[in-house]
Amino acid sequence: MQRRHQKLIEEAPSPALTDELRRAMGVAAIKAVRAVDYRNAGTIEFLLDTTGKFYFMEMNTRVQVEHPVSEQITGTDIIKEQLRIASGEPMSCASRAPFTPFGHAMEFRINAEDPEHGFRPCPGTITRFEPPAGPGVRVEAYVHSGSKISPYYDSMVAKLIVSGQDREECLARGRRALDEFVIEGIQTTLPFHRRVLDNEVFCAGEATTDFIETQMGDVL
Repeated sequence: MQRRHQKLIEEAPSPALTDELRRAMGVAAIKAVRAVDYRNAGTIEFLLDTTGKFYFMEMNTRVQVEHPVSEQITGTDIIKEQLRIASGEPMSCASRAPFTPFGHAMEFRINAEDPEHGFRPCPGTITRFEPPAGPGVRVEAYVHSGSKISPYYDSMVAKLIVSGQDREECLARGRRALDEFVIEGIQTTLPFHRRVLDNEVFCAGEATTDFIETQMGDVL
């Protein structure tokens, strides 16, 4: 889920992929990294068209912001494995490769932006910060009550990651966690995410990269 090519929500496994297509992407990704003898954590990105064909877009030679969704459905600590590679040690998860995804996960980027006014930046001081908790809920953040959000850096203040046995459970946990997440003192994208999880197209797994423009044009 993206706005101006900036991702706001990520999920895995993708509801748009069949098992066969997922395997084909995996083969293409491995072929690409072996061709350049790449040895580190990294991400290969593809674009999928409406006919089911996929195309290489780019490779990010780093850990992505959305790496927690991959961690949740593979049971792998990607950061730990990256450090092992850098230290010349073997990956502890190598014996489990290739991975078969289990369950479902979503990540919501909580940005200091006002979605009701074109996602304009909202720097300021957080007066209250109470993240959600419970089964299948993970929060990564650097802020707390009293934190000052600067206008000079990336607007993301937290990541909310939820996981479940399947997509329906993941969606249910996402709704609960977003409702319980409290950030006061600044405007954030929490209300936007709550609206997305109430959208029929998104809940049906039929969203495309132009979802925000076509389904939520009133927030642009």
